[in-house]
This record gives sequence, structure tokens and C-alpha cells, in this order.
Amino acid sequence: MKRLAVKFGLAGPALFSIVVASLTLIKYDFLLSIGWHPVNAPTFDWPSGLALGRYGWIMTATFIASGVMMTVFASGLRLSLVRSRRSFFSSVTLSLAGLALAGLAFTTDPTIRSTPATWHGRLHDLSFVMLGLTLMPAMILFGFTFLADERWRDLTLYTWLTVALAFPAFWLKGALFYVFMLAVLIWCEVVAIRLRSVSSN
Repeated sequence: MKRLAVKFGLAGPALFSIVVASLTLIKYDFLLSIGWHPVNAPTFDWPSGLALGRYGWIMTATFIASGVMMTVFASGLRLSLVRSRRSFFSSVTLSLAGLALAGLAFTTDPTIRSTPATWHGRLHDLSFVMLGLTLMPAMILFGFTFLADERWRDLTLYTWLTVALAFPAFWLKGALFYVFMLAVLIWCEVVAIRLRSVSSN
């Protein structure tokens, strides 16, 4: 499980980044047509809108794969940390964030539309809210968990600084949303690298 968690922890953020960046370039004109703009409206149906239209299935599959990888990654972290209530709850909360990420596979509804909201669009929106309500708390809890383990202690401040940077960026939207995504993806990679080091000892 630890080895698999390391692989998924390293591969998950990379996969998500590559797919989102590639589809954004490929579907650039389509995104503009539904109201998105990289500077003026960067979160307008993005990245969820990448699951709409041609090649949308790739983004849908990526949401599922990334969510599953995050859940397995969380389980591997729990096995590599000092056993405590904090390590248990932090890993469970991150697992819930992984499930919420996978839930984004329910296709979103375009913001600009003439039809009522669909059931899958509502589930997508709910998954997005759940991601925000679980990912940040999970990182905060992991900060406390790292603090109690000397092998991880030096990542405590980094984790909390990442939350301080990512939290407002997630809720304020706009161009700051890029900051949120980048900060969280890098944090996952850093923690996965540490997990690999800890697991090999």
C-alpha cells in the first residue's frame, strides 16, 4: 500500500496538470465560446468545462483517476505516520477530498444555458463544495500530524503556509484560482516525495 501510495501521490498531480493544460490548449476556442477567458474569467466553467464537448471524456476520466489516486495516497500516508487520532482523521479527511475530486466526474452544466440544471450538474457542484470543505481541513490536520513525527516535522510550516495561500485563492476565484491549484498540486508532490523517502528507510 505504501509503495502504491507513493506512485499515486507522484503520478496523480502530474496527470491532472498535464491533462488540464493539454485540454485547455486543445479546447481553447471552445472554452472561449462558453464564456471562459484565461485572465478576465479564468474560473468560468474551468476546469470543469473541459469535460464538455469533444474530448470531454478525457477530463471525466482524469477526475475519477485523480480522485482514486488521492484516496490511496491518503491511506499510504496514514500507514507511514505515527498512529494517532490526528493521523487517522487527517488521512480520512484527505480520502474524502479524493472522493469529492472523483465526484467532479459528474458532468457540469454550462453556466450560460437556456435549460434547467441537471442532476449530474448539481452533483458536480456539490462535489466541488465538498472538495473545498475537506481538502483544506485535511492539510491543516496533516500539519499537526507532521508536527508530532520527527520524520515529517519540517513539513509542518510548509503545509500551513500552503493552506494560508491556497484557501483564499480557492474561494475568491479569479486568477487566484491558478495559485490554489498550483499550491495544492506542489504540496501533494512534496509530501509524496517525503513518503517515498520515509517508506524506503
